[in-house]
Amino acid sequence: MAAVNETIGFQREIHNIENSPFRTKFDNIAGRMEGKAAIGCISDQDPQPLLIRSKFGTYAITIVGMIANADALAERLLSRSGVIFQGMSGNRINSAEILAALIEEKDTIEEGIRYAQDAIEGALCLLLLFENGHLVCARDKAGRLPVTVGKNEDGFCVSFESFAYEKLGFEPYKELSSGEILELSPTEAKVLYEGSKKKKICAFLWTYYGYPTATYEGINVEMMRVKNGEIMAETEKRNGTLPDVDYVCGVPDSGTPHAIGYAHYSGKPFARPFIKYTPAWARSFIPSNQKERKKIAKMKQIPVHGLIKDKNLLFVDDSIVRGTQLSETVDFLYQNGAKSVHIRSACPPIMYGCKYLNFSPSRSEMDLLARRTIVDLEGEEGLSHIDEYCDTTTERGKKLRAAICKRLHFDSLEFQSLDGIAKAIGIDPSELCTYCWNGKE
Repeated sequence: MAAVNETIGFQREIHNIENSPFRTKFDNIAGRMEGKAAIGCISDQDPQPLLIRSKFGTYAITIVGMIANADALAERLLSRSGVIFQGMSGNRINSAEILAALIEEKDTIEEGIRYAQDAIEGALCLLLLFENGHLVCARDKAGRLPVTVGKNEDGFCVSFESFAYEKLGFEPYKELSSGEILELSPTEAKVLYEGSKKKKICAFLWTYYGYPTATYEGINVEMMRVKNGEIMAETEKRNGTLPDVDYVCGVPDSGTPHAIGYAHYSGKPFARPFIKYTPAWARSFIPSNQKERKKIAKMKQIPVHGLIKDKNLLFVDDSIVRGTQLSETVDFLYQNGAKSVHIRSACPPIMYGCKYLNFSPSRSEMDLLARRTIVDLEGEEGLSHIDEYCDTTTERGKKLRAAICKRLHFDSLEFQSLDGIAKAIGIDPSELCTYCWNGKE
């Protein structure tokens, strides 16, 4: 977090929360820092915010997103006289520092941001805080991520998700358009660049990583997930593939509303056969060490034996990426007496690693369960038939599902379709980024 005060200037604190609850590190910062403007973010990759001293003055910068061509941009910048970067572990360079260097190449902040957005491969939203307390915010040029602005009688605020500032008494003011650049002072929201009405917002926001109370493009995350589950159950009823189960359950947390919708439409009771004990444990995907992730995931699962033993269970998960934790969850259910475990994914098979965002980075696309299974079944040739493997009605589609069931000990498996996802979200499919499912940009 960084704050600015007209007398003492900038103050900044950065903490590692990999193994610590957020509030234990940040609860008292607001009381220690002085000023009327501040920025901050939770970053999985780069320490943020950075303080930059430049020809535009000193400012704090924080970003959300990914620069896929960071190495190439860094090499290009380093080839020019006078450019240096602070090194990080693994010879990495902080993405916010690369962005600041790109902005510096132009004569104005607005020109610099537009230039940087054109140079970046990936998607990057940014927030700058200047010495006068003004903020400059910008949404990525394709509109893959949201940037929303709130307003109250004292001024403006910027957030990834509107509920964050609504809890503080701000009213929604506007969602930025793709590539839009906005300068905020306590009294004015000045558009520096209007951007474009075209967008490719990430559909995964609704299915997985968006917070339930968040609303993007007018569509609430929780309501979309419930509707998505209903559509999945409706499709299975129509196709005659709805299994006979005792309970429909969600893999917590983001799988739960999908499961509630599925249970509602299928007429099967919803239940929680295990509870996640979260107070003493970090989120299981945060540690970089796989052994630590597995330990956290295991320790957080507390069974409700009466809802597991001798029961036929159907679990809805938000997605199946690598399949590791889901496989362990299924084994945990069988160890506690489950009779059968059927799995439903609330989105299509993930076939491509995301090259725009870093919410679920993979070292290789072969880490992806669906893609790895296709190669096991048919070799590299199978990757030219991905559309067939995604389609549950084709022979290849049936083989994919059967192979995953055998590998991960599922009694049955089905995925939501791309059309079903688009229907649940309810905005024009041409405005959704679905690259991780179909490889289309």
